[in-house]
Amino acid sequence: MPRLGSWIEPFPEGIYVRPADAWVDPSQPKDRALVTHGHADHARGGHGAVWATPETLAIMEARYGEQQPRPVHYGETQRIGEVDVSFVPAGHVLGSAQIVLDYKGERVVVSGDYKRREDPTCEPFVVTPCDIFITEATFGLPVFRHPHTGAEIDRLLGRLHAEKGRCVLVGAYALGKAQRVVKELRERGHDDPIYYHGAMERLCDLYQSLGVDLGELRPATGASKEELKDRIVICPPGALNDRWSRRLPDPVTAMASGWMRIRQRARQRNVELPLMISDHADWDELTQTIREVAPKEVWITHGREDALMHWCMTNQIKARALHLVGREDEDD
Repeated sequence: MPRLGSWIEPFPEGIYVRPADAWVDPSQPKDRALVTHGHADHARGGHGAVWATPETLAIMEARYGEQQPRPVHYGETQRIGEVDVSFVPAGHVLGSAQIVLDYKGERVVVSGDYKRREDPTCEPFVVTPCDIFITEATFGLPVFRHPHTGAEIDRLLGRLHAEKGRCVLVGAYALGKAQRVVKELRERGHDDPIYYHGAMERLCDLYQSLGVDLGELRPATGASKEELKDRIVICPPGALNDRWSRRLPDPVTAMASGWMRIRQRARQRNVELPLMISDHADWDELTQTIREVAPKEVWITHGREDALMHWCMTNQIKARALHLVGREDEDD
């Protein structure tokens, strides 16, 4: 009798689904690619046919140019080779999906990156029972327990109101995190214009075109120091301390990332206001998800594999690390 999941082969550059002759999130160009979401460590240019949600395909087109799209809506099933393939929400960023693979009575769920917290910019994670659950472990250590997002946004607004005449400069990943921070601010009643670094414009415009209302956004470039006083400015993490930021009115430097739990990382970036806002599951959410999915096996793509593997084994769940390459989590 063949072993469970023998038709799925992990390689350093991605997961090969043999009976579909397709790859999940390949890091190298492939003829057939199934893509969980639009971050660059999962979605690359140069593929042949690309199966993904319409939102992910729009993000890939904005980043890499024209694709050979095969859109799959949430809940829709398509037959690829001998495999029934469906996409369900992962709750990571707009358009992110878990890829559900059904073949000869076995079900494999490739979750990609995911979180369980509410996020007003994307559909929430859907628990999908399966035989093999393929998960990340970015924050796969018990020390990582993310605080409530609303409380972190309240800390941001409190600092803005306390520091009259300054601005708050928030470093946030350009795809997903930046738009989430803006939308979370709107949800907490902050209706003032929010300013952005030029690198944010294209993806913020794309989110708005896909139905995510971000309110009034203005480019920071060209705005006077006087105009930017008592305002929030969003920028890529790499721009927090570069020459661009020096033209701002005495900015309070903030960064939105799950890694802000580690004080050394905040100090390395000269972050004055660390905001622990993550688009990945924390330790409790990782283990909760595995319990709910109730798989026979857990395969771990990247992150802190050892601790999560140990937890699985102590709970009588077979686990293995795939050691996929090219998965980035530096800015969360």
